[in-house]
Amino acid sequence: MFNSSDRSSRLFQFIWFPLTFACAALGARASVTAASFYAALVRPEWAPPGWLFGPVWSVLYLLMAIAAWRISGRATPSARSALWLYSAQLALNALWSWLFFAWHQGALAFICLLALWALILATLIAFGRQERLAALLLVPYLAWVSFAGALCFTVWQLNPAQLG
Repeated sequence: MFNSSDRSSRLFQFIWFPLTFACAALGARASVTAASFYAALVRPEWAPPGWLFGPVWSVLYLLMAIAAWRISGRATPSARSALWLYSAQLALNALWSWLFFAWHQGALAFICLLALWALILATLIAFGRQERLAALLLVPYLAWVSFAGALCFTVWQLNPAQLG
């Protein structure tokens, strides 16, 4: 049988799925008009179609939640620190959608993406110190945010009037 601390530890592990998807929902709320706003912007030829973002982000959020879940099963101070990094990058992830889609702040959105990228990398490294698989689950997220950073910068530069 599990003792009470084992049970609470196991329950704590499951917080990462609702927390991750709550942040996704918060970002999505800012993106209510994203499709029409994104379609109206001048975009580079290499920009993906707007419909692709939803499915990609859904998979990425799932991978992120699984990675955090795996790390949260480790009751070490370094695992807790890694999860703080994870939480911070989640907050920046949600903030980016508000900066870009709701508030049309291209420069701030790009700065946010740079900070987000750094936090994802720090989280990936911290997770890697705990478990290789958890770190590997974040690699597609880092790759996508790298691409998103280039896209954000380019779209901002191409649309100075719309992205102040």
